[in-house]
Amino acid sequence: MQDYAASLTQYKRLKTREVNVGGLLIGNYQPIRLQTMTTTDTMDTEATVAQTIRCIEAGAELVRITAPSKKEAENLLHIKNELNRRGYHVPLVADIHFTPNAAEIAARIIEKVRVNPGNYVDKKKFEQIDYTDAEYLEEIDRIRERFTPLIRICKEYGTAMRIGTNHGSLSDRIMSRYGDTPIGMVESAMEFLRIARDENYHNIVLSMKASNPQVMVQAYRLLTKTMNQEFGECYPLHLGVTEAGDGEDGRVKSAVGMGTLLEDGIGDTVRVSLTEEPEAEIPVCRDLVKRYSLATTVPETIKEPALHLPPASKPFAVGNIGGGQVPVVVADLSKLAEITPETLESIGYAYDEATDKWTISDMAADYIFTGKAALPFALPGMLKVITWPALWAQAGDKTKYFPLWHAEEYEAASEKSATQNFVMLDCYSEGSLPDPALLQQLGADTTAVLCLSSGNTNALQSIRRMYATLAGQSVHNPTIITVDSHWSSGDEHLIHYATEAGGLLLDGWGNGVCLGMDNTAYTQFQAVFSDKETLSGRNYNTNTSIEQFVNTTAFSILQATRTRISKTEYISCPSCGRTLFDLQETTAMIRSRTNHLKGVKIAIMGCIVNGPGEMADADFGYVGSGVGKITLYKGKEVVKKGVDSEVAVDELINLLKESDAWVEP
Repeated sequence: MQDYAASLTQYKRLKTREVNVGGLLIGNYQPIRLQTMTTTDTMDTEATVAQTIRCIEAGAELVRITAPSKKEAENLLHIKNELNRRGYHVPLVADIHFTPNAAEIAARIIEKVRVNPGNYVDKKKFEQIDYTDAEYLEEIDRIRERFTPLIRICKEYGTAMRIGTNHGSLSDRIMSRYGDTPIGMVESAMEFLRIARDENYHNIVLSMKASNPQVMVQAYRLLTKTMNQEFGECYPLHLGVTEAGDGEDGRVKSAVGMGTLLEDGIGDTVRVSLTEEPEAEIPVCRDLVKRYSLATTVPETIKEPALHLPPASKPFAVGNIGGGQVPVVVADLSKLAEITPETLESIGYAYDEATDKWTISDMAADYIFTGKAALPFALPGMLKVITWPALWAQAGDKTKYFPLWHAEEYEAASEKSATQNFVMLDCYSEGSLPDPALLQQLGADTTAVLCLSSGNTNALQSIRRMYATLAGQSVHNPTIITVDSHWSSGDEHLIHYATEAGGLLLDGWGNGVCLGMDNTAYTQFQAVFSDKETLSGRNYNTNTSIEQFVNTTAFSILQATRTRISKTEYISCPSCGRTLFDLQETTAMIRSRTNHLKGVKIAIMGCIVNGPGEMADADFGYVGSGVGKITLYKGKEVVKKGVDSEVAVDELINLLKESDAWVEP
C-alpha cells in the first residue's frame, strides 16, 4: 500500500495539526515526543509516583496510567498532586478501556485521556451481526450520545484525547462490516473523530496499534490518506506496536513497525511496548527518533523524480533466491581474520568432529560473504560462499562459491559464474544515477542477483527509489537488501537494521538481507560483547559474538515482517496496573519451555482487557483472569478457565500437545 505518498528521495515529515497536552505541544513539526506507561497498581499512589518519576528521569515526556474504573480515575488526583509536590509536572494520560464514567472523571483531573473506540461504547462478545445501513447509523447515534459528554468535558478543562484503535479489539459492529482489517481499524477511529469535529473539538491524537507490524503500518498509512481526503488535514499520530515482547525481539518488532512509519515521515509521538520495566522503554524510543534530525524542520517543496512505486512484483529465481521462495540471509564474515568450522556456530551450523556431521538450526544463514579465498574445510550441505571475483576464480567448487561484483567489474568481466552472480548497486549515493545500459544488461542476465545499498542518510528512500527505477526498466532480478550500520550500541544497531531492511520487506521488496557494520562500528561493538553483565541483562546470549548477534537480528527482522518464520513468536503485553501476575517472570518461563516451537504464536496477557482481542492473531493465549488464576485460549476461544497459576504453564504445554502444536525439544 503506497498511498501515503512518502518521498522517494529524502525524509519528509507529514504535516499534522498541533495539539496541546498540558503545555506539551505535539504535531506540526514539534519534536517527536517520547512516552511510556506505568505498570504499578494505580491505587498504590506511592509506587505509581515513584515509577512515574523513574520514567520522567529516563526521559519520558508523557506518562500513561491505567484507570480501568472510577476509583482509579479518582486516585489520579492524588498521584498528580504528589508528583507536582515533588517538582514533576510531566503531563499524565489516563488509559481508559470499558468505562466512560472513568474517562469523564479523569478528564477533569489530568492532561489527556486515551479511549479505545473498540470498547468505549461497544461491547465485544465475538458475535457476527449483520447490520442494515439504518441499523448501523442508529449505532453511530448511540456512540455519539455516549461519547459527546466526554468531548465537552475535555473542551471545558482543556484536556487532550487520544483515540486509540487496537487491531485486536475492534468491536463486533466494526468486525461485522469491515472485518479484522486495517480498513476496519481506520473506520473505528474515524467514527469517533467525526463526532469530535462536529463538536469543534480538535485537541486529538490518534493511533492504530497492532501486534503485527504489517497490519499496523498499513492502518496508519490508510488513516493519513483518509484524513487528508475527508478533512484536508491530519491529526497528530501516536505510534506503537502492541505487545511487542522483550529483549531483541521486542525491539526489532517495534522498530520494524514504527521505524517504517517514521521513515515515511509519519509519527508525532512514540511508545515502545516492551515486557520490561517502563523506564527501559524510553532509551529505545530515543534511539528510534534520534535518526530524524529533520523532524522539526518545515520541509521545502520537494521535486520528486517522475517515478511511481508500483506494488512489489515477483522476481525470477536465481538458485534459491527469488521466485517466490523465502528471503535468504547472507552473513558477513569478512571482518574475521580466520573462518573455521567453529566460526559457523555463530550463524547456525554446529560441527561434530567425532561424527563428522553438521547440525543445522532453523536460523542458519544461507550464504556467507568472506572476502577470502576458498575455505580449508568442507562446508555444510546447504551453505554457500560469496567472495570477490578474483578469489572466486581460484575456488575449485563453483557450485559452492559465487562472485560478488562491483557494477563496473560486472559489465567488463569476461568470465562469470554460470549459475549465480551477485552484483552490487549503489542506490543514488551522492546523487549518482544508475546506467540504463547496465540495468538492461542485468535484467537480461538470469544469473544476476542485485545487492542494493546506499551510502545516503536517506538509505531506505534511496533503495525504494531504485526499486521504482528497476520496475520502470522491467528489470525483475532478485535482490538482496544490504544494510551497514555505523552506530555503537546493540539497540542502535537493532533499530537501524530493522528500520531500513524491515521497511522495505514490509512492502514486499527484497529477496534476502545482508547486515553488516562499518569498521569503526565493528571495533566499538566488540567492547560491548566483552561486558557479559550488559549482555545477560538485555536477553542477549552471553556466549554470543557480533556475527551471531547480526545473524539473529536478520532472522528476527524476517520474522517480524512475516516473510520468513524461523522461531516461536511471543505476543507479550508490557504490563500495567491491571496485570494479575509477574509478566516478565512468566514470559521468561514460557519462553524457556516453548522457544523451540517454530512458527507457533503464543500470547501472554496480564489481564482480560488484554485478552482475546489484544491477542490478535496468536495461536494460543495465556491470560490473567483473577488473582492467581489463568485462562487459556486456543485462538480466540477459551479452553480452560480459572487455572491455578502454579500449574498454568504446564497446562499450556498440555494444550499445545493436545492441539498437535508440540514437538519435543
